[in-house]
Amino acid sequence: MTKRIVGIQQIGIGIPNVHQAWDWYRKYFALDVPIFEEAAEANLMLPYTAGIAHMRHAILAISMQGGGGFEIWQYTSRTPQPSENEFQLGDLGIQFPQLKCRDIIAMHQSMTQQGADVLGGLKTNPLGKQCFYVRDPYGNIFQIIECDNWFSNTGALAGGVCGAVIGVSDMEKSLTLYRDILGYDEVAYDKIDSFSDLSDLPGGQETFRRVILKHKEVRMGAFSELLGTTEIELLQCMSRRPAKIFENRLWGDLGFIHLCFDINGMSSLKEECEANGFPFTVDSSNSFDMGEAAGHFTYIEDPDGTLIEFVETHKIPILKKIGWYLNLRNKNTGKPLPKWILKTLGLNRKKG
Repeated sequence: MTKRIVGIQQIGIGIPNVHQAWDWYRKYFALDVPIFEEAAEANLMLPYTAGIAHMRHAILAISMQGGGGFEIWQYTSRTPQPSENEFQLGDLGIQFPQLKCRDIIAMHQSMTQQGADVLGGLKTNPLGKQCFYVRDPYGNIFQIIECDNWFSNTGALAGGVCGAVIGVSDMEKSLTLYRDILGYDEVAYDKIDSFSDLSDLPGGQETFRRVILKHKEVRMGAFSELLGTTEIELLQCMSRRPAKIFENRLWGDLGFIHLCFDINGMSSLKEECEANGFPFTVDSSNSFDMGEAAGHFTYIEDPDGTLIEFVETHKIPILKKIGWYLNLRNKNTGKPLPKWILKTLGLNRKKG
């Protein structure tokens, strides 16, 4: 099967308390539909956990408004470690997810009034979109950005992940992966400067090369309508030497641990990645089982070691209470699932 990038499935977040964090993300971002929740041993990630199969508790949560989700991830066999250095914009790794928003002014006012750690006022990014930044109780920064691409309307102001900003050290090397392999083939913006919309962030006064990438073609696949249109922004700091965010730490430690894409055609993707110098470093070899969801997952590293995950989904829960699961192994993966099927995922919503 030909490789197909369907969309951003989720961003992994290493957290000290998984349930406390999910409470916060439900309250502010409406990521309230669990796809799976499982406590188990992470025995396939040994290259990134110092060769030790650690115990962990993970929740994958999405928004029925559309966009990618969060894989909220907590070590339970060790204490997750913070970065040795305070985060500075342009450091190597995932800077922050971009979360879609229906009404940016109302969202900014709401989060400010509720006491969230909002970093400054409303900004306008280089593509003319209004946005702002907020920090969660664990130090992770999120960009809230206006969006006109939605799966459904639940009445919430926020939706799921519609993009990510990634710090890189060599823009041209990074474009080989993000533009050429992952299919973000439209360069919507490319400039070296200092930027007012970054000024409220730690290290945001530096000089950067910013490249904003879009995909020219509409993504297709079972979950394409739910995941929606996405962007990737690559950020290269030109005025200081950036640190590596996960230097001397394990995958799963505190912060943004990976960017995950829903894909079809894993074998074709493997060949393409290997041919371009991005071999699979982790491969679940056919299928993983998270108890409530199953599929085939793999990892590669971008040129700076940032972890990119690929998941080819085989099974998801539609209505857990009655044991209704959707088997995708023999589905026409080039065709979006009917909206009514995807909307039934909302029946699993956790309220409160």
